[in-house]
Amino acid sequence: MRSIPAVSLVTLSLFACGGGDKPSSTLPVDPPDDDVEGDLVRGDYEEAHDRINAPEPSGPPTASRRPVTDTYHGVTVEDPYRWLEADSRDTAAWSDGQDKHARAILDQLPGLGVLAGEIKDYVAAPITRYGGFTPAGGKLFAWRKLPDKEQRELVVMDSPEQAAEARLVLDPAAGGDATRYFDWFVPSPDGTRVAISISTGGSESGSLHVLDLDGNAVEPVIADVQRGTGGGDVAWTPDGKGLYYTRYPRSGEKPEQERDFWMQLWFHQLGTPESTDRYELGKDFPQIAEVQVDTDARGTVLVSVQKGDGGIFQHHVKEPKRGKGWRQISDWDDGITYARLGTAGELWLVSTKGAPRGQLLRLAPGASLKAAKVVVPESADTIVGSFADNAGPVVTKDRLFLRYQLGGPDTIRTFTLAGKPAKSPALPPVSSSWLVERPLGGDLLVWTESFVQPGAWYRLASATGTLTAIDAVSPKPAVSLAGWEVRRELATSKDGTRIPVNIVWKTGAPRDGTVPCLVTGYGGYGVSLEPSFAGSAHPLLSRGVCFVVVNLRGGGEFGEAWHQAGMLTRKQNVVDDFAAALDFLAAEKYTSPQRTVIQGGSNGGLLMGALLTQHPDKVKAVVSQVGIYDMLRVELSPNGLYNTTEFGTVTDQGQFRALHAYSPYHHIVAGTKFPAVLMTTGANDPRVSPWHSRKFTAALQAAQGGDAPILLRTSSTSGHGQGMAMTERIATIAHVQAFVLWQLGIKPE
Repeated sequence: MRSIPAVSLVTLSLFACGGGDKPSSTLPVDPPDDDVEGDLVRGDYEEAHDRINAPEPSGPPTASRRPVTDTYHGVTVEDPYRWLEADSRDTAAWSDGQDKHARAILDQLPGLGVLAGEIKDYVAAPITRYGGFTPAGGKLFAWRKLPDKEQRELVVMDSPEQAAEARLVLDPAAGGDATRYFDWFVPSPDGTRVAISISTGGSESGSLHVLDLDGNAVEPVIADVQRGTGGGDVAWTPDGKGLYYTRYPRSGEKPEQERDFWMQLWFHQLGTPESTDRYELGKDFPQIAEVQVDTDARGTVLVSVQKGDGGIFQHHVKEPKRGKGWRQISDWDDGITYARLGTAGELWLVSTKGAPRGQLLRLAPGASLKAAKVVVPESADTIVGSFADNAGPVVTKDRLFLRYQLGGPDTIRTFTLAGKPAKSPALPPVSSSWLVERPLGGDLLVWTESFVQPGAWYRLASATGTLTAIDAVSPKPAVSLAGWEVRRELATSKDGTRIPVNIVWKTGAPRDGTVPCLVTGYGGYGVSLEPSFAGSAHPLLSRGVCFVVVNLRGGGEFGEAWHQAGMLTRKQNVVDDFAAALDFLAAEKYTSPQRTVIQGGSNGGLLMGALLTQHPDKVKAVVSQVGIYDMLRVELSPNGLYNTTEFGTVTDQGQFRALHAYSPYHHIVAGTKFPAVLMTTGANDPRVSPWHSRKFTAALQAAQGGDAPILLRTSSTSGHGQGMAMTERIATIAHVQAFVLWQLGIKPE
């Protein structure tokens, strides 16, 4: 399958949702000073805040009210800022004015230059990072991020130990466009060519390029293979002479507004014109299908199809050696959340049907699903099988390697092919891991990290479970978090559910409510927030801020039941969980509401908006990035329809009432003293339309009954975070962290 790096939690928390790759969280910064809390943290908060309060320019442009009313199931709903959804001159003028106002304030914040310098030292540190490892043809393909490059490069090497001798295949930004980026890559089985999706400006609208190892195109470009939410994929035939690829409608095949949907699978024979490409599968798929494809050495083709983003799947196989065409092996209600081809033509399936924490099945070639055998039954922990991240069981000739979720942290457990426990690797406590899906010789490649321990790549010996660090691709970060510890607590939500709260805490800090904290959460799509090295939070940590990650319902930390408890009509549980975590932190005197800032992105931005409108008194400030705020119209945006299987649809009366009950945009009460708010969005965002941020900002500013600022910062050169150029990333992080410290009353110098 395509090489998809895992999302870094700290990147998700501090930058923008989905904007980073797991190994990138190991970027170094200078070591912290042992005595950095300073008088501002322990002194009188209000006095300190007034002393360092940034000067505020003239106010932002006012959005005129132009009410539009809609009626849903007998309920009339007013939308005063519908006009901000349009890409009109009025919208552009208002949005540009908001951005100028926000940047005028952010650019004047105390210590911004100091922070920007530290962040630049961190992001552009003199180290080389690697990830996305994919073995093929006796070689190892990977992305490489050099400190002086805006984007990561594609390289090939003989082994990870010889990374210094890696050969450059492609630098996507070499032509001068710093926003040119590759979404994913898949090398041919013999390692002589690579198929790669390239997009620009954070759009994630990718075209397929086939390159040799010198970066030269060997096939004409195939357009429309990749989009922001539906994604895209490619898989080679065993002989490397053909490609199965995902394809979105071309102009004229569907209405223009539907060209980000209706994915199909096509086949391209190398050396032939695209006009002769063959349709394979997909005409019967739903409009919101998301498709991934894989092949094996026997020529078997596996297609995984997700209906929207809600975690329900179909799977199809084509077995040329058996002389058969496409055969469906699972349907939406069969509970198969992940499928992988084995080494002998069999399929390995993660099933949640009757086993919400997952069980591993083996399906023999040609057999129907009812003949699948349970190899590893359900246990108290959750088997990781993630469509979005291509993360699932890894199968070798004699071993099964399964990742298990432990409620946030995870671990790796090893089994024989018959399902008997074997020697497993010893991983750090409260850590996360990542398994490269294809073996490298007789070994596996493993990434592991914790909140306070930097990530590193290891060789995992299949037979013994021994881990050997690979220093050549695991640069030592300059930052040390030896002075911090991780406290894992449990908060009690409104309905009695226990919610894990992970606190990165300065050893010896007082539990008296004076320590400022930045708290983040997500709670959606079955995504588990796993431990990720908190080095990127160092500019905040080193100034006395604690960093808190909450494992909310809606995620996958405790299996599919945990996910379902925070989706559709049960989404309010996620907000209640987050509110309970904030109450816990205050009650246990880790912090206090006036010293708490919350931050989240995308679905986490929705969480920020809901918390802000339901509990404005629980926090001092909110940072909400690329968020969803109008839950009644989200499904009308180009990407929003994919979300209906996770959030629900207004066409269903019960789901409408649930959506309307928590929709942030519809629960802004005039005269409320809202805390300070920093909203960020990307003009090219293909996943969450920028109009969500525009409408929500306009409504908040009109309703604000206090004097705290409400700011909207828009990046014209980025989207949801993926492919963001390094200089833009540095600028965004600097503004966010300066805003956080400003609101917490901490002067960066």
